[in-house]
Amino acid sequence: MITILKLFWAFFKIGLFSFGGGNAMLPLIYQSIQQFEKLDGETFSDMVALSQVTPGPVAVNAATYIGLEAAGIPGAVSATIGVCLPCFIIMLIVIRLLDRYRKSAIVEGAFAGIRPVTIGLLLAAAIFIMDSVLVKGPVVSAEMAGIGYYNLIPIAIFAASMVLMSLVKMKPLHVMLIMGAAGAVIYGVI
Repeated sequence: MITILKLFWAFFKIGLFSFGGGNAMLPLIYQSIQQFEKLDGETFSDMVALSQVTPGPVAVNAATYIGLEAAGIPGAVSATIGVCLPCFIIMLIVIRLLDRYRKSAIVEGAFAGIRPVTIGLLLAAAIFIMDSVLVKGPVVSAEMAGIGYYNLIPIAIFAASMVLMSLVKMKPLHVMLIMGAAGAVIYGVI
């Protein structure tokens, strides 16, 4: 029961203090899950990947996954409610107040300060995931480990994804499916 309450409280705080959407929440989620012994960097990377390819908001998917890993179905329910409840409460309050104070210098200043924080949170999440996947990620064999400390296969998948998204303008879902299949073939064969 204590773990379920801890999950609720951890994700309630994440939902309350996170701005910028699910990916911006990732550093806070990683920091918060450290108290649950079962959840390490590899589990977190798996959670991020699954949260990206499953339907729904990243933060809700992440909360459900982490709650399930830490305390089964009751943990998943607790963490999911915890991350959603602050948004629900805040939106009820904001909807009532926004029209009244929309042109306020304080409100405009607050949004001006929050936007750069969101970029920083997204970059922090990207750096953490890059480290856990491209540097410390799965190594097929010693010969395939790459140059020095880096893993060539995940780096190649990353680079191909960037090319498909930016140059070919392929949809993110298609890129995830193609690269997921490529990873299954490469890691399944080797």
